[in-house]
Amino acid sequence: MTKFELTCCSTADMSREYFEKRNIPFVCFHFRMDGVDYPDDMGISMPIDEFYKRIENGALPTTAQVNIAEYSEFFRPILESGKDIVHLTLSSGISGSYNSCMIAAEELKAEFPDRKIIIIDSLAASSGYGLLVDFAAELRDEGLSCEEAAKIIESKKNNLHHWFFSTDLTSYYRGGRISKTSMVMGNLLNICPLLNVNNEGKLIPRKKIRGKKKVIDEIVKCMEEHADNGINYNGKCFISQSACLEDAKKVSALVEEKFKNLNGNVVINNIGTVIGSHTGPGTVALFFWGDERTEYI
Repeated sequence: MTKFELTCCSTADMSREYFEKRNIPFVCFHFRMDGVDYPDDMGISMPIDEFYKRIENGALPTTAQVNIAEYSEFFRPILESGKDIVHLTLSSGISGSYNSCMIAAEELKAEFPDRKIIIIDSLAASSGYGLLVDFAAELRDEGLSCEEAAKIIESKKNNLHHWFFSTDLTSYYRGGRISKTSMVMGNLLNICPLLNVNNEGKLIPRKKIRGKKKVIDEIVKCMEEHADNGINYNGKCFISQSACLEDAKKVSALVEEKFKNLNGNVVINNIGTVIGSHTGPGTVALFFWGDERTEYI
């Protein structure tokens, strides 16, 4: 029997089947599209393909984080069952959900003084956040206490690398992150920005690569440079993608060709509706364990 309940948010961008198999309850963020509110529930309320097709047709989704009341409602039954909680949140560098979660936890600690509630800022996003949750699940299954697991997770979380590229700059323009001229010229010249998540959990542009093949080569080169033991990396590797599965498969194939000692095959997930509201279609993200992230890598 495990010593605590491990929980997370939907923005970890893993499949519903994964969460069910690993016994990881999750709480849903929300998005609004065409005047209707939906939960970020892995394609149940709106199929992922339909979501990205609507964006391609001009829809402009907005997102909402989990609020204090929703966190309280999510945690309370777990505490009532007599279990402690370790909850990992979406990075505080891109969302205020960590603060809301902390407030809910403090309120519940007064109500359940004999229970422990540990909230961890993942400093991660999408299936990188998912890879950290996966690591936490392994610690839980080893029988560690919530304090022991949390200490290890905190010490390891900045060794989790996130590298992204996008082949469609339209959503970057719509979100106000680049000018219309930059979008037009970037799409015309086939410019693919390469970004990563830094040690503060913020998404940082790193390079502008011309051409899809070159950016695929470059993102895998980043893994060669930063992964534990270089090309002898023997950890897990996750990819997430937004309506560009073939591009993700090309990255996956190149990773598996170069890294012969991976722990299992590369896992490809969908970028969910909340993260995808900001990336739009055409984004591929690569996640692995490596050297410690800094402001610059």
